[in-house]
Amino acid sequence: MNKTCLECGEKIVGREDKKFCSDGCRNAYNNKINKDSTNFMRNINNKLRKNYRILSELNVEGKSKTTRAKLLSKGFDFEFFTNILQTKTGNTYYFLYDQGYLLLDNDFYMLVKKDI
Repeated sequence: MNKTCLECGEKIVGREDKKFCSDGCRNAYNNKINKDSTNFMRNINNKLRKNYRILSELNVEGKSKTTRAKLLSKGFDFEFFTNILQTKTGNTYYFLYDQGYLLLDNDFYMLVKKDI
């Protein structure tokens, strides 16, 4: 059975389970599938990535403290996070994937990292 490349339609030579004729076609195909479908999605994902980078940069040790002013000066946007964790003690942590923060007194934040 002759197989053709999913991206360009060329005949595939090689392994039986091959789907693409080259790495370039494989990359082009996957880039098309995985791209953000709208500017709205792309903008939100960019904000989430930026927030994640800021938290990662400030929280190298896995647990640290910082101020709201420092987060804002780096461009952190408090409107964008991936999930909220409510503890039994009533604390509310906001997470961006595995990086999170908890509001403390006087505009200080505890930065934490989940072990995954």
